[in-house]
Amino acid sequence: MTEKIQQTLRDSKAARWTALGITSFTMMCGYFFTEVISPLKPMLEAQIGWDSTAFGTVTSAYGWFNVFLLMLIFGGIILDKMGIRFTAIASALVMVVGAVTKFLGLALAPKLGPSASVWVASIGFAIFGVGVETAGITVSKVIVKWFKGKEIALAMGLQVALARLGSFGSLFFAPMIAKAWNVSAPALLGAVLLCIGLITFIIYNFMDRKLDKQIQLELDAEDPFRLKDIGMIVTNRGFWYIALLCVLFYSEVFPFYKFGPDLMVNKFGVNPEHAGIIPSLVPFGTMFLTPVFGSVYDHIGKGASIMILGSLMLLGVHIVLWIPGLTSVVLAVAMVIILGMAFSLVPSAMWPSVPKIIPEKQLGTAFALIFWVQNWGLMGIPFLLGVVLDATNPGVSAAKQAGQDVAYNYGTTWLIFIACSALSILVAFLLKAEDKKKGYGLEKANIVKA
Repeated sequence: MTEKIQQTLRDSKAARWTALGITSFTMMCGYFFTEVISPLKPMLEAQIGWDSTAFGTVTSAYGWFNVFLLMLIFGGIILDKMGIRFTAIASALVMVVGAVTKFLGLALAPKLGPSASVWVASIGFAIFGVGVETAGITVSKVIVKWFKGKEIALAMGLQVALARLGSFGSLFFAPMIAKAWNVSAPALLGAVLLCIGLITFIIYNFMDRKLDKQIQLELDAEDPFRLKDIGMIVTNRGFWYIALLCVLFYSEVFPFYKFGPDLMVNKFGVNPEHAGIIPSLVPFGTMFLTPVFGSVYDHIGKGASIMILGSLMLLGVHIVLWIPGLTSVVLAVAMVIILGMAFSLVPSAMWPSVPKIIPEKQLGTAFALIFWVQNWGLMGIPFLLGVVLDATNPGVSAAKQAGQDVAYNYGTTWLIFIACSALSILVAFLLKAEDKKKGYGLEKANIVKA
């Protein structure tokens, strides 16, 4: 007896990888803007009078609306209720509005003054944060939709790789652009790229509509998402281990993008104009390694073990960067490369593990809740770093604004990264134990063979 197998658009390698490429481009633009002022801290202090607390305030604003107004959770519910197409366009529009507002805060700083410019830029970054995080969970659901049972970890790894290309672009090129024009010019470029990203999301919508018509029977057979499903998610211990690992892990890396360039200037003696080059090696390395580790997870498994290894590597990196007296630039480069490897390991296993723990109809809300927890770290850690840095270096910010050649001591501040690293190792081991108990299959390969 011969069975007729129904072929859909996602069964075409060309179609599903095209869908991935289109949506990943928008996220790459989003990550470019996310880090667009990260390597500019010394220039912002010198040109528009921001201190470390002001810089920490603006960079922490990314999570304000997501955390306190629960906008990210609402975004996840909207994604599950309204679908991918509506949420994709809405999130892209919000990113553009936020990016333009932040650009205006920087561009009008001479007229507004340091204090007002901080708040305008912060509000813009908070609006942008709602858009980019909602876009992130939307793209995660897109990948599950097109790649479940196929090369899902590789697909998520490649999406992360392109996102890191955006981060690399900001860290590497923003100081050069700011020097050639002004500190607001990189933000303007980021806003333009996000407008192009909106167009690519619109193009994807046509592909998504065609796929939905082909899999309509599957969609009709699914139970619709209900608000009570949130209770099923938050009572799942495996979900919370993933969420805690996410917030701890990303709190060790993304705030490093913000303060790593300044560390290179103040501890390792790097020229401010080249401050972002060494930290840019982190996303540069992940562009190549995340897809590799994702492919390993697809074919071999060992997802929980991969997350443990990445967390251990991060702890080692932050301890070495913290040790007083170690000021070799070569050593800093080596540690950043290892940090990039660790940053490849954990996301390549963490995000493809979520669909093994949470049913597909609840994925949008589950990803949103994870991102919401993550945003507490992305909001709180940069602000804490800025406050602690000013508190442990009294008078240094004012001296820098006056043109004096003084340096921040990052010794106490860097202990925050070490604490997050140690906690992430503990949570990764708890996740592996929960997987063994519940049989989620985190140590098993992702590809389902016929």
